[in-house]
Amino acid sequence: MNLRIAIGGIMRYDTGMKYDLIVIGGGPAGYVGAIRAAQLGKSVVCIEKERVGGTCLNWGCIPTKALLKNAEVYNTMAKHAAEFGISCGEVSVDWPAVIARSRAISERLSNGIAFLFKKNKISSVSGTAAITAPGKVQVTAEDGTVSEIEGDNILIATGARTREVPVFPFNGKTIIGSKDALVMEKRPESMIVIGSGAIGTELSYVYHSFGTKVTLIEALPRILPNEDNDVCTAVERSFKKQGITCMAGAKVESLTDHGDSVTALVTAKNGKQQEITADVCLVSIGVVPVVPQAEGLELTERGFIKVNERYATNLPGVYAVGDCIGGIMLAHTASFEAEQAVEGMFEPGHTPQQATLVPGCTYCHPQVASVGKRERELKEAGVEYTVGKFAFQAIGKAVASGETEGFVKLIFGKEHGELLGAHMVGECATEMIAHPELAMSSELTLEDLNAMIYAHPTLSEAIHEAVLASQGRAIHA
Repeated sequence: MNLRIAIGGIMRYDTGMKYDLIVIGGGPAGYVGAIRAAQLGKSVVCIEKERVGGTCLNWGCIPTKALLKNAEVYNTMAKHAAEFGISCGEVSVDWPAVIARSRAISERLSNGIAFLFKKNKISSVSGTAAITAPGKVQVTAEDGTVSEIEGDNILIATGARTREVPVFPFNGKTIIGSKDALVMEKRPESMIVIGSGAIGTELSYVYHSFGTKVTLIEALPRILPNEDNDVCTAVERSFKKQGITCMAGAKVESLTDHGDSVTALVTAKNGKQQEITADVCLVSIGVVPVVPQAEGLELTERGFIKVNERYATNLPGVYAVGDCIGGIMLAHTASFEAEQAVEGMFEPGHTPQQATLVPGCTYCHPQVASVGKRERELKEAGVEYTVGKFAFQAIGKAVASGETEGFVKLIFGKEHGELLGAHMVGECATEMIAHPELAMSSELTLEDLNAMIYAHPTLSEAIHEAVLASQGRAIHA
């Protein structure tokens, strides 16, 4: 007889039962894979050592977006209210309430995933997983309780964690990672941010908006270095205008912790060195994979789990998806891979697809969104192309909204007019990027996009104008 038992006093699962799928990790890859398998009628158990939702929901995507919304509202009221004919007097910030709102949103959504597990009859276990043999996973709960679960298939979806640099050790006070930055009890008066990827850029904007003096340092020649050059230039210009100090092409040689402050020795791109002192230094230079204990599991040189085209590892019946296998390390990529892997396991004849056309978004202000090829990639590859670029300042909805910063840039193949890349900076860019992504996945051409009727007044009219601009005939230019 199967028995429901508690693991660590939190979650439950059926002992004596062999599951169709054991999922290790409850983030965007794990919980989506678990739900998809349950939809296919399979028995599923998900093992998560913290809260379901993973880093994205609890310590990444969702809480940062909550803080960004707070920052946007504060910026509008404190700095731009008069532009809208609103007088509200002095605007102040309750920092603990700002942080509390972010945490409450994460908790609400995590509880929502727990509800979806219950709805889909997915068992769940709280603890740290180790693959001990084919089809067998040992779970160690927080209180030390050890249990074993059996299943026909195992899906590793353990994600990644913040990369720590040995010479810049985190202490949770003066030298911190992104997780610490989301729960700081007191807003620092000054902050150094090392690394200008999406996380570093977003948190730079958040803290600056609430009054922190921010210095953003990037070793590569441009901030947001993975974006198209025009996007990098536009965001850096905007940040400097807002008052954020941006140092691209600079290297942090050392950090000195003073207990209540930290000093960075920085070599600027011109070779000159300077010391910068701040209350806090946020180190945001990427992530490293989290890999469960599994004897014989084959890894890449960079420590990611090696998988084949079906997301299968070298261990029988063991698959892996999401950040722990590398590639395009984004939450929506992880969810896509999880669905593909699970359908490949259980749907006869299904050939799993790979994540190739993936949009990227950065939610600072102005927002950044992109999909497809960057112009510099096409130049390096010798591909002939045309560019259509159109600024939001000539779009009626943008002017009416007071959001005229930024542009839409579309890149088309010169011979056939196929859309090769789309890059946006500005209000709602992260929402609008789905339009060109759909066009690219559907192999629509310049002519197809031009044949559409774009609603007026909308920000998406900038897409139409960019299409026309690639032919030298934008209407409102």
